Amino acid sequence: MDYSTNYTFLLLEGHVELEKYRYFYFVIALAVYILIICFNTVVIFIIYSDKLLHEPMYIFIAALLFNSLFGAAVLYPKLLSDLLSAKQVTSYHACMLQAFCIYTYGISEFTLLSAMAYDRYVSICKPLQYATLVKMSTVKKLLFFCWFAPSFEIGLLVILTSRLQLCKYKLDRIYCNNYAIVKLSCGDITVNNSYGLFVLCVAVFPPLIFIIYSYVRILNVCLKNSKEFRRKALQTCFPHLFIFISFTVTTCFEVINSRLEGNVPHIINMIMSVENVIIPPLINPIIYGLKLQEIFKRIKKYFLWKRGNV
Repeated sequence: MDYSTNYTFLLLEGHVELEKYRYFYFVIALAVYILIICFNTVVIFIIYSDKLLHEPMYIFIAALLFNSLFGAAVLYPKLLSDLLSAKQVTSYHACMLQAFCIYTYGISEFTLLSAMAYDRYVSICKPLQYATLVKMSTVKKLLFFCWFAPSFEIGLLVILTSRLQLCKYKLDRIYCNNYAIVKLSCGDITVNNSYGLFVLCVAVFPPLIFIIYSYVRILNVCLKNSKEFRRKALQTCFPHLFIFISFTVTTCFEVINSRLEGNVPHIINMIMSVENVIIPPLINPIIYGLKLQEIFKRIKKYFLWKRGNV
């Protein structure tokens, strides 16, 4: 028997005790979103406005923070609206668009972190070739690839999902993701699962292997040089490595969470599902703003100048 139905609207039923904590959730979400916008925008503005920071390393940082703003913009406006709404409803097409954007944000984060690892690797391990290997034209090509490749991969994933006939309309989530939509189908989802696994492997493992390789080489070079060289090298590499590890951990949590929902308490499910759009966008600008002296000095100088002109 064919149970398939064409649903044009989906219900987001992942909120925990919404009627009781509606306004508390709203205030927290709004505060986090404002902080994300402010922190990321400040660092991007500092990099954009200071020509001395128009170097590959800082351009990659600005791109990473812009990606954080993109990921936050995909989630928070809709989430804030839902928290104040009587029913948490979204159209099927809007849900697919949100899933596409959130997945693109996640994979772009990995590709951008890989590009940044390449920049640090060449800078520290092959300093004499840096100007040749990391030209501005190379930076532009890498940035294009970092956003185009994820968009293409996720675009195909969303097209495969859009071909499914849904027989359910309730998402046990607070936002739309592709795997949750796929599970609403009562048809054969083997192709979707296989391609989704392929995208996951391509998105995570090559960047992971390359970053591990690059940092092993960087560590090897650092051990052969002076203490001052090691200090400067690690000062620029630590923020990148910390952010990569934190994003990888939160991504693993989300992947495991989406597969083991029945065995994990619902409140834990919801916390794990939004970690990637809360923690990285919040800590990325803080880590780079505080740990990279060139950015921190300019942020401090800018705000001291503003304060002196008030």
